[in-house]
Amino acid sequence: MTRPIFDLTGHVAIVTGGNGGLGLAMGKGLVKAGARVAVWGRNPGKNEAAVAALAAAGGEAAAFAVDVTDAPGCSAAFAATLERFGQVDSCFANAGGSGARGPFHALSADDWRASVDLNLLSVIETFKLAIGHWLETKRPGKLVVTSSIAGLIGVPMAAPYSATKAAVQGLVRALAIEYGRAGIQANAILPGFIETELSVNTPKQFQDGARRRVASGEIGQLEDMEGIAVYLASRESRFMTGQCLVLDGGHMVFPL
Repeated sequence: MTRPIFDLTGHVAIVTGGNGGLGLAMGKGLVKAGARVAVWGRNPGKNEAAVAALAAAGGEAAAFAVDVTDAPGCSAAFAATLERFGQVDSCFANAGGSGARGPFHALSADDWRASVDLNLLSVIETFKLAIGHWLETKRPGKLVVTSSIAGLIGVPMAAPYSATKAAVQGLVRALAIEYGRAGIQANAILPGFIETELSVNTPKQFQDGARRRVASGEIGQLEDMEGIAVYLASRESRFMTGQCLVLDGGHMVFPL
C-alpha cells in the first residue's frame, strides 16, 4: 500500500520555543501529520499547556524545560528527548526574540550579545546536538530554523534582530553543503508578519504597513506555519536543502 503523502508517522521532531506562537503552530502541524513532538521551552506552565494543545490536535508530545542559551541545559534536554522518544528526526530551532530595539548607535555591546546568544548561538548549539546524533547513529535528519524576512529587508531600530536573522540564513546554506552527503538537510523559514501575542503589540502603523503590502490584504495567521513545517520535516522535501523559504503573503514582492 502506498504511504500517504506528507505522512510523518514514526517521526520525532524537536521544536525549540515550541510552547507558544510560531513554534506551537508548527508543532500542531507536525502532530496532525503523525509526528511526535518534543517541546523545548523555558516556562513550565506554558510547556504543560502546549503539550495539552498538541494532544488536543491529535498528537503525542512531551515538554522539556530548557533555556536554549544555556549549552549544558540544551545537552540535557537533548538527552532527555532521546530517552523519551528514542530518536530525533528533525530539529526546528525556532526559539528567538526581537531583542533590544533602538537607534543603532545607542545599542550597547550587551544588547548585541543578548540577541546573538538567543537568535544565533542557541541555533548553533541545538543544531550541533542534532547533527552529532545523526552522524553517530548514521541517520538522516532535517534542520529547520525560523528566520524572518527582516533578515532580507532590514528593520529600522532593530539592527540586532535583522542581523541575527540574516546570519542563520547563511548558517543553513553552509550546513546544507557540509552535511548533505550524510543525508542531513538544512533550511530556513522566513515568515513575514504573522499575528501572534507579540506581534499584535507592535505599533499600529507597522501593522497597517504590513497589511498593505500583503497581496491578500490580510496578515498571516499561526495556522499558516503548519504546512511549511510538515513539508520540511517530510520525505517530500528530500531534494530541498540550503534554502530560505519566504512565507510572507507577497510582502517581499509587493511594489512600493
